[in-house]
Amino acid sequence: MVKLKKYNGFLKLFVIFLTLFFITSCSQKNYNLTKIEGKQLPINEKGAETPSIENFIKPYRDHINKDLDSVLAYCPETLDKSTGKWQTSIGSLLADVCVERGNIVFKAREKKTIDLCLLNHGGIRAILPKGNVTTRTAFEIMPFENNLVVIGLKGEQILEITAYIIKVQKAQPLSGMTFTIAKDNKAKNILIQGKPLDLNKVYYVATNDYLANGGDSMSFFAKGVEKFDLNYKLRNVLIDYFKQVDTIPVAKNIRITEE
Repeated sequence: MVKLKKYNGFLKLFVIFLTLFFITSCSQKNYNLTKIEGKQLPINEKGAETPSIENFIKPYRDHINKDLDSVLAYCPETLDKSTGKWQTSIGSLLADVCVERGNIVFKAREKKTIDLCLLNHGGIRAILPKGNVTTRTAFEIMPFENNLVVIGLKGEQILEITAYIIKVQKAQPLSGMTFTIAKDNKAKNILIQGKPLDLNKVYYVATNDYLANGGDSMSFFAKGVEKFDLNYKLRNVLIDYFKQVDTIPVAKNIRITEE
């Protein structure tokens, strides 16, 4: 027993000696980082699951999936952004919906009316497929957290909008405005809600907060005389619209023509 105590005592002293030696040595030397190594650890669906965590999450996942997959409306044909030079069926629908649903909030809150809507072609992230339309469909089309914003623009900025559309040559979602592209690549016969453009008037243009802040080089929005954030996510605008209709109408009216 005495020998064991002596051994343990010696072992403790030896550990203390090594610790002090290591600390002293490190304090007297300068170390430089020469190499960093790492490796990728893939995380995928095939990874091992922890049963306890999976059992805890499952009820919540099932509840969310049930909400996402609940049928809200029916679409008679597939709407996408790949067909159409100056306008697309899905783009026209989204712009129309923003005017319709946005006006519910804008009129109640500001006692004003939205005149037109301009969104961006790249903001549409999925098709609206033929068949049942669900909440998940809206999340796929509009996955971003963008809010609906209304900007008061003078007539001169409306001209800038037409020039922008002609320049970028993409089917930007547009509602409430029509015009013709003349042979000199300028807009003419510009109508807002069926009436000729008035350069001295302030028009209320619905868009998303990304574009309102100059996204996609839409600098004309920065010249707005008024700005209203409706605090209404575009995704929710779409979901609310799906809930209110049985069958989604397919916009056939032409908004931009060429000479």
